[in-house]
Amino acid sequence: MYFHGTMKVNAKGHLEIGEMDTVELVQEFGTPLYVYDVALMRERARGFKQTFENLGVAAQVAYASKAFSCIAMAQLANEEGLSLDVVSGGELYTALMAEFPPERIHFHGNNKSKAELEMALQNNIGCIVVDNFYELELLSSLCENMAKTTKILLRVTPGIEAHTHDYILTGQEDSKFGFDLQNGQAEQALKIALESSKIEMLGIHCHIGSQIFETTGFIVAAEKISQKLYDWKDKLSFEAKVLNLGGGFGIRYTDEDKPLPAAQYVAEIIQEVQKQVAKFALNMPEIWIEPGRSLVGDAGTTFYKIGSRKEVPNIRQYVAVDGGMSDNIRPALYQAKYEAVLANRVLDKAEETVSIAGKCCESGDMLIWDLPLPKSSSDDVLAVFCTGAYGYAMANNYNRIPRPPIVFVENGQAKLVVRRESFEDIVRMDLPLKEMIKY
Repeated sequence: MYFHGTMKVNAKGHLEIGEMDTVELVQEFGTPLYVYDVALMRERARGFKQTFENLGVAAQVAYASKAFSCIAMAQLANEEGLSLDVVSGGELYTALMAEFPPERIHFHGNNKSKAELEMALQNNIGCIVVDNFYELELLSSLCENMAKTTKILLRVTPGIEAHTHDYILTGQEDSKFGFDLQNGQAEQALKIALESSKIEMLGIHCHIGSQIFETTGFIVAAEKISQKLYDWKDKLSFEAKVLNLGGGFGIRYTDEDKPLPAAQYVAEIIQEVQKQVAKFALNMPEIWIEPGRSLVGDAGTTFYKIGSRKEVPNIRQYVAVDGGMSDNIRPALYQAKYEAVLANRVLDKAEETVSIAGKCCESGDMLIWDLPLPKSSSDDVLAVFCTGAYGYAMANNYNRIPRPPIVFVENGQAKLVVRRESFEDIVRMDLPLKEMIKY
């Protein structure tokens, strides 16, 4: 049983988060229900940010909002002094509605539209991470037409792929993201950007993978980019003010996962950048990183009511819940693994091994295989841990199931930050056939 953040078991034997009885939260808000531990999100943010401050290194820690975006989350990131990474017009609009300081917004994406770039320029956001030649040309044209200037990073692919405990030094040239560092594309893009009077070249960005449990990939990326920066200093008189090494810092979903503390990731990245700067006689750049999952992933817990049960003799016991791939598609997409308990009977001993099925009309809608649990009934509430990243962010209305609400809990207080969708919300954008208009 894995407890983290402010989780504990109260006198009733119920799971408690943020000093709130989660069974009572379920009674008030219903299920499925996402609950976020605000204190843990603050702790995670400070773990990254304070390490830079303690080591006296200029930096920006940008929350990668694709992991979980809503107005309240953007406001929380601002309270903690983070910057914000957005990847679409919708995420940018959410940040602006949250009154997030636009100068600390960074806009990513491999196919930003003209309208999205116009929105970014109109709102004077702090940085656009340029991904390809098409975008570089479009951005230059828009800046001219709108009489705007903008700061950019060039996203490069350094030939490294890192996931979990593995990293690969070759083969990542074949990516939909970024300018290749080895074949001359990055240098060509840099020349174009430096020639533009409307673009300020801040530096270089890379992102090498996700759910990374060691620092080797980041270190190799810093080394490869620093070598190029040395070459560009000599050939193009360019020195990067910013080196953004992206995100991908891992979290614990199950006992198989062994992530590093935030401070260790940061300290080793800083050490390597300082080493490379000294080696190549470069100016020390500001270091930017982009944690997303590692800020919110294990702060989120999803609650379900137990429903039907099916026994396949000598093979499996299926227990169904009132959610599934409509609120957490990761098991179906990535075979993601989770741990769970009965929130109302946390201390009861496991009596059986069951597989947790979702309610969507798909055989693949399975949340957890082979989970040890007490014998459960429809009076029980299942709490699935570590669903704070890419749960709500990837939630959908498959089978026209409304998306769940989100509650933030902290210091004995609960705040509804996203309301539950209604059936009326589901059909809100629909138009009756009789109202068809010929265009």
